[in-house]
Amino acid sequence: QVQLVESGGGLVQAGGSLRLSCATSGSIFSTKAMGWYRQAPGNKRELVAAITSGGSTDYADSVKGRFTISRDNAKNTMYLQMNSLKPEDTYVYYCNTRYGKLPWGQGTQVTVSS
Repeated sequence: QVQLVESGGGLVQAGGSLRLSCATSGSIFSTKAMGWYRQAPGNKRELVAAITSGGSTDYADSVKGRFTISRDNAKNTMYLQMNSLKPEDTYVYYCNTRYGKLPWGQGTQVTVSS
């Protein structure tokens, strides 16, 4: 069974940067469109960035121009570079396939202070 492990979160001041990583255990990673999601307690999980197996990307309007999604298929790893962070980016961040079909990992907390 494929496992997803997110890392790289933390506490950062507004305007700062973080780089999240998503490590996967399975060999199917390179064939799948993947995505980064975020969720606040009591709220629905939302997709913020997606990347196809070929590297085409798409972003939610709220992060466009600030976040960059990328992947390294050889390492079965996906990344989310987050720049110009805002307090409203404070969420738990998760990775999954583009449509959230795999078991969810534990996520990584991102907290942006003002």
